[in-house]
Amino acid sequence: MISAIQHRLRTAQGTPFALVEGAVSLASLKDRPTGMPAAFVIPVRAASSPNQRATGAILQKTESDVGVVIIFENLTSPLYEDGADELESLYRFVREQLVGFEPGDDEEPLQHIDGELVKARGGVVWWQETFGTAHYQESKE
Repeated sequence: MISAIQHRLRTAQGTPFALVEGAVSLASLKDRPTGMPAAFVIPVRAASSPNQRATGAILQKTESDVGVVIIFENLTSPLYEDGADELESLYRFVREQLVGFEPGDDEEPLQHIDGELVKARGGVVWWQETFGTAHYQESKE
């Protein structure tokens, strides 16, 4: 699922991202990525419902949230006021690419959950968009 989302953001026509990576690359960042704007696709959480069957193989619905951490730098304005427009442009692009996208054969289409500021310092802004999907897991008995 993560790799399918990364591929979609990397290869979409007009992608604004110089870099699209995953959780390991995000964890290794000290300050800022080598290319910006950047998008890091990360697993956020997964929660499964109780077994839906009384007997036999176990069947559970698992809901998963995936985050896209957007990192960009805006130093063109002394007060960084242009950064709000750039941020909006970036998260709108991500939403346009991912809302309704099916990241796997057994995954439900992605839905947007929320977006939030992670960090802003020294002209670099980190913003996370969160999307949700679900799939069913079945035991082999």
